[in-house]
Amino acid sequence: MPGKIRVAQTVSLETPAAEQPNLHNRWHPDIPTIGTIQPGETVKIECVDWTGGQIGNNDSAEDVRTVDLSKIHYLTGPFEIQGAEPGDLLVVNITDVQPFEDSPWGFTGIFDRQNGGGFLEDHYPKAAKAIWDFDGIYCTSRHIPGVRFAGLIHPGILGCAPSHEVLAEWNRREAELISSCVHSHPNKVVAQPPLEKNVHAGRTTGDLKAKIAREGARTIPGRPEHGGNVDINNISRGSTTYLPVHVEGAKFSVGDLHFSQGDGEISFCGAIEIAGTITIKFDLIKNGVKSRAIKSPVFRPGDVAPNFGPGRYLTFEGFSVDEHGKQHFMDATVAYRQACLRAIEYLKQFGYSGEQLYLLLSCAPIKGSIAGIVDIPNVCTTLGIPMDIFDFDISLEAEPKKRDLGSCPVSSV
Repeated sequence: MPGKIRVAQTVSLETPAAEQPNLHNRWHPDIPTIGTIQPGETVKIECVDWTGGQIGNNDSAEDVRTVDLSKIHYLTGPFEIQGAEPGDLLVVNITDVQPFEDSPWGFTGIFDRQNGGGFLEDHYPKAAKAIWDFDGIYCTSRHIPGVRFAGLIHPGILGCAPSHEVLAEWNRREAELISSCVHSHPNKVVAQPPLEKNVHAGRTTGDLKAKIAREGARTIPGRPEHGGNVDINNISRGSTTYLPVHVEGAKFSVGDLHFSQGDGEISFCGAIEIAGTITIKFDLIKNGVKSRAIKSPVFRPGDVAPNFGPGRYLTFEGFSVDEHGKQHFMDATVAYRQACLRAIEYLKQFGYSGEQLYLLLSCAPIKGSIAGIVDIPNVCTTLGIPMDIFDFDISLEAEPKKRDLGSCPVSSV
């Protein structure tokens, strides 16, 4: 008989995240490990939500408007994987992810344009929020009525610590990007350099914490050397991810759990964000970076996926011509933004507000893809909306009927 699965780390939803020594919010090789896991071992790891409990289960968007983004993301770890060495591949087999039983809810947010923003910030500049309640694998929201769907629960972030050399390369190239975009993107934050404010580096203090604060990489972007914040919804139950190891013991961390997320997580806080428990079986492929020619993470999806037939998606096309009629050259970002805006404008006919739909497209199991990326000057992207998540017909054959679908909280400022 298999033994009971060990809980490698617990967290508290009452204690401030910054006071919990088993969490951290920067990537740095000197953050001390919090425990050891053996290759072949399956463990449970508890995680707080990515903001560390800054968002409440209420009907106001003010907490989203004022969220402190210098604190995020709070990750559980790092863990030493016994025997892991630089050049190995860490094999991360996710067997389960669940919200806490005594906290069966999550949130989706639109950040204020002046505090994080999002993919559609020019159209929806104010903060907004939706709370989701869970019923087993299903979720519904009092703020976006008329929809119900099963969640593909997954971590937004998993990764191994960078080496000092890899960390220096991250900081070099991101600083170079910031410098090069001073004139081309004068009013745009193009990268987040190290920030000493609100650094949490586990149980470190004094000079070591100050060093990590000066050098530590923000957790906001994913990076090719280790993955990190990739927000891929198919890295879910049953999936296997292969992560390059850069330091002795791998120093693996995980967090930013999502109950559900649409492709692109377009509102930035766009998944259904949760606190919960992830169950992982760890293995190693020794010297795998060289022997498998793998320099960046690779994954195999699991067998769990939304069960909508191919013909049950209403799919919108987007091209690299923006809403003002300006032609952009092969710009997939512009094209996907256009697909999102067209989907929102279509669904508004049924009674939703733009903010409700922006939130919904961020967290529902929509399918985004690049359909064509070779035909100059226009990239073509697609955004597929599963029609069966709605309790009414959204097909083009059904004449749109305005319904009373309530509203979501939107900030007053």
